[in-house]
Amino acid sequence: MLMDSGKSSLLVVDVQERLLPSINEGEAVLRNCIWLAGVARRLEVPIVVSEQYPTGLGPTAPALLEAAGAQVVEKVHFSCVADGCLVGTAVEARRQVVVVGTEAHVCVMQTVLELRWQGKEVFVVADAVGSRKPADRDAALARMRAHGVEIVTREMVAFEWLKRSANDLFRQVNRDFIRDN
Repeated sequence: MLMDSGKSSLLVVDVQERLLPSINEGEAVLRNCIWLAGVARRLEVPIVVSEQYPTGLGPTAPALLEAAGAQVVEKVHFSCVADGCLVGTAVEARRQVVVVGTEAHVCVMQTVLELRWQGKEVFVVADAVGSRKPADRDAALARMRAHGVEIVTREMVAFEWLKRSANDLFRQVNRDFIRDN
């Protein structure tokens, strides 16, 4: 099963200002989320950003919010699905969901497993998810994979969304995102 830009949405889970400093390799996770949001916008893949209790954890990292230019939904449940905040969004409307964010073993995993149980094709971007402890992230990725979730990288997403190289869109994405990043 390949990712298709016409069937996909990008879900950014809880990449928030006050949480990021605690995330192992948080700056790399943030950079990869920003990169993928930029690719999604260029390819017109809709983006939804969730925020877990923003009063306590602060808003989404400003650079990511700017890159995503997306709908922001707030939640208090760890799972976006359990919270109901994805109702009426592109995540609900589209068959495929590409997921990035934090924490991998809490909000990301609970959301992803429930999306999978709803029958969605779910792809978690390994280099764009994080947890405070690497072992928690690794266990979450293994558990999600065991439940039929595809574990991918940001470049896998970009190249599958692009499908082909012989066009201007590929040249633009290659120049702006892939070649020097």
